[in-house]
Amino acid sequence: MTTVERTQVFLLPDLGEGLSEAEIVEWRVAVGDVVTVDQSVVEVETAKAVVDVPCPYAGRVVTLHGAAGEVRPVGQPLITIAPLDGGDEPAGHATYREEERAGSGNVLIGYGTGHGNTTRRRRRPRLTLAPDPADTASTGGAAPTGGSASTGGISAATGGAPGTGDVPGHPARPTALVISPIVRRLARERGVDLGTVRGTGPGGVIRRADVEAVPTVPAARLAAVPDPHVALAPSTDEDVIIPLTGVRKVIADKLSRSRREIPEVTIWVDVDATGLLETRAAINAATPDAPVSILALLARICLSGLRRFPQLNARVDTEAQRIVQSAGVHLGIAAQTDRGLLVPVLRDAQRLTTAELAAELAATTTAARAGSLPPARLTGGTFTLNNYGVFGVDGSTPIINHPEAALLGVGRIVDKPWVVDGQLAVRKVTQLSLTFDHRVCDGGVAGGFLRHVADCVERPALLIAAV
Repeated sequence: MTTVERTQVFLLPDLGEGLSEAEIVEWRVAVGDVVTVDQSVVEVETAKAVVDVPCPYAGRVVTLHGAAGEVRPVGQPLITIAPLDGGDEPAGHATYREEERAGSGNVLIGYGTGHGNTTRRRRRPRLTLAPDPADTASTGGAAPTGGSASTGGISAATGGAPGTGDVPGHPARPTALVISPIVRRLARERGVDLGTVRGTGPGGVIRRADVEAVPTVPAARLAAVPDPHVALAPSTDEDVIIPLTGVRKVIADKLSRSRREIPEVTIWVDVDATGLLETRAAINAATPDAPVSILALLARICLSGLRRFPQLNARVDTEAQRIVQSAGVHLGIAAQTDRGLLVPVLRDAQRLTTAELAAELAATTTAARAGSLPPARLTGGTFTLNNYGVFGVDGSTPIINHPEAALLGVGRIVDKPWVVDGQLAVRKVTQLSLTFDHRVCDGGVAGGFLRHVADCVERPALLIAAV
C-alpha cells in the first residue's frame, strides 16, 4: 500500500449546537510538520466562539484544506495526515476514536483523548508579507484563496528574509507577521500600525493580545496622519456590500426564527432605581474585595422573579406540542462584542450567591468579548437579561432569544422628576421591558413577574425577604 493510499483525512467536526461551518483563523501547523494525536492543528472561528481544533491522527501533514479567512463547512476535509516514514505511527497513540469518527464535538481542545504532551520537531516555512484584503478591496471581502499560497496575510515562500517588506515609493518597513483576519480587523479598529507591533506568537506571529497591548490612537490623530498602506474608504455614492456570513448570519437567522415562530408581547414599566443604587453602594462599602455590579443585582432580582413565576423559565417544544419548564435557571447575558451580539450562559445561576453572580458575570462577559468562550457556553439558556442601557437608550422591544420564553431589558438609569410621598423629587429612574412568549403564559403571569422585578428594584428589602 502506498503512502497516498494510507493517508487519513480529518474532517471539520461538529463544533456545537446549530453550527454548520467555521472560518479558519490560523493554522498551527504547516505542510511537512509532524503531529501527534490530539495536537491542536488549527484555530477556527464559528458563529459562537474561537476554538482550537485538535487532530485525532498522528503523522506528517500532507495537505491543509483551506486558507486563513476561508469558511469550511462541517464534514468537509480540514487536514490530511500521512503515516511517518516507515509506515508506523508513534507508539502508544490511537489513530481515531469512534466518537470522533461520528463527528463528535469532543474533539475540541479540552475534550480530547487525554494523551500527554509529546515533543515534536516542526519545520516552518519562511514567511513574507501578502497583501491585506482590506488594502485592495473596499468591500471588506474575504482574502483570495485560489492560485497562490496566501493564507490571509502570510504566505509561504522559498526565498527572502522574513521581517522586511518593500512598498513601491516607500522605504522598507518591518513585515507584519499576521495570519488571523480577526487581528487585522482589530488593528484597523484600534488604529494600530501592525508594522510596529512585536508578535509574541510562534515565529513572531502577531496575536490578538499583542494588538490589545498597544495604546489606542486617538481618532483625530489617526485621521490627521493617513497610513499610505491602507486604502481609502469608499466614496459616499457607492454601495457598501457586507456579506451576511459568520456570526452576523447566525444572529439574523435566529432573530428571524424568533419573530417567525414566537407570538411575543412586550410590556414595560418605569421604576425608581435610587434604592437599588444605594444598596449596591452599601454592599460594596461592606465588601470592597468582592464588589457587585448593578447587573449582578438585576440578575439576582430576575432569579427571584423566576422562582415565583417559573412559567417564564421555559421553552415551547413545537414538535412534541408541549411546554418545558426548566428545573434550573440558565441565565443568558446579552453582550455586545467585536463579533456581534452574543449571549453567554450562566448555568444553574440560581445556585450562586450575589457575590458569585457578580464574579461570574464579570468573567463571562470578558471572555465573550475576547472570543475565548467555548460554544457550549453560548447555548442552552432559559432566560435572558439584556442591559441595553449601556448604549444610552431608555427602552426597547427586545426580541426573544429563541427558543427561550422571555427576556428582560433594562434601559439607562438617569435623573428624572419623580413623585415621592406626594412631593416632586429628582430620582434615579430606569425603564424595564419584558418580552414574553404568549404561548407559555398570559398577561397576568408576565405582569406579575415584571411587577415583582420593579418592586425589588425600588425596594431592595423585598428581595432580601424573598430569598
